[in-house]
Amino acid sequence: MIDFCSIPLTFRHQRNADGLSDEMLSKLLNNGADGTGKPTAGQLLAIAAGVGVASALGYGVYRLLKYRAEQQPPTEWHRVGEVSDLWIYPIKSCGAVRVRQFQCSPIGPQLGLLRDRIFMVVKSADGKFITGRTHPTLVLVQPAFDAQYEHMTLSAPGMMDIVVNVKQLLEAAPGSAEVWDQPVTAVDCGEEVARWLSRFLLSEDFGLRLAYYPLDRPTRPVREKNRIHRMLTARDSGALHDATSYMLVSEGSVADVNTRLDKPVPALQYRANILVKGPSAFEEDDWKWIRIGDTVYRNVKPCTRCLFTNVDPETGVSSPVQEPLTTLRKYRLKPGLGQSPVVGMQMGIRTLGAIGLGDTVYVG
Repeated sequence: MIDFCSIPLTFRHQRNADGLSDEMLSKLLNNGADGTGKPTAGQLLAIAAGVGVASALGYGVYRLLKYRAEQQPPTEWHRVGEVSDLWIYPIKSCGAVRVRQFQCSPIGPQLGLLRDRIFMVVKSADGKFITGRTHPTLVLVQPAFDAQYEHMTLSAPGMMDIVVNVKQLLEAAPGSAEVWDQPVTAVDCGEEVARWLSRFLLSEDFGLRLAYYPLDRPTRPVREKNRIHRMLTARDSGALHDATSYMLVSEGSVADVNTRLDKPVPALQYRANILVKGPSAFEEDDWKWIRIGDTVYRNVKPCTRCLFTNVDPETGVSSPVQEPLTTLRKYRLKPGLGQSPVVGMQMGIRTLGAIGLGDTVYVG
């Protein structure tokens, strides 16, 4: 652990190492005086430049040490609550699978081949993904997995169920698709499910396809808009996620928003992976480190909210009065994040493990 009380000493030693101690400064000024006992302009400029370089180097060292310290998990933790619900969203913008526990992998929550945001619906024409922002009825596509977590069954209102053999997809030749204009490796899931999705979402026989991310590691860099969050790294980008592979929200935050709404919304509408009971409203904003079981996470980014937050997960209908987003913009905007209000936090995983319902949540 770094003792930041020692940082000023680091600065002093840096100045001495650059030849700018008090004694040397005195000699330089006296020896180079112009006969009047005063230093020349050139000497003053040289000294100023030396002090500037030393200060810059010292500040750089300080920033580096501070950043490294912030990347180290704490040694002391305190209890804040417990896990009350867990969700995995196999298909981006589609329905959730509620689970009792999950493994925490580098690309997100998983149980076997049931993984978070590992599928996405893409346009046939260009391979670009679609989301619930433009196609809210995506939330009505409900995935379910078999006991071995190898086959995914999709259901939707007015449609016959369809089964996707996920294990078989791992043997297929990969191609590519795009998430937020970032290329990703992807496996096409075939004609049958492509027609099924096109008929349900577009009332057409073609137009959409289902893509699968076959890798077990993140491959995308941090999106340009998210680079303002200095704790966020490329290893946090997950599979096909918008920003990070894990998201947490507290029951207290959901309840606080609902006290301001005419029609309360369920916690599921915020599409978190982890729901925690115990903390007060928005307490999670200020958490830096989170530990659940043996798994350690870093709070790397506030979870900013978009139009998809207005979509009812049970009806697939976006709120005509744009709630809860309208209310959130009245009191949950943060500096530097524009008109995107914050509910919950996005996390990067730092120590792999497993978590389950009822597990104690600690923060550092």
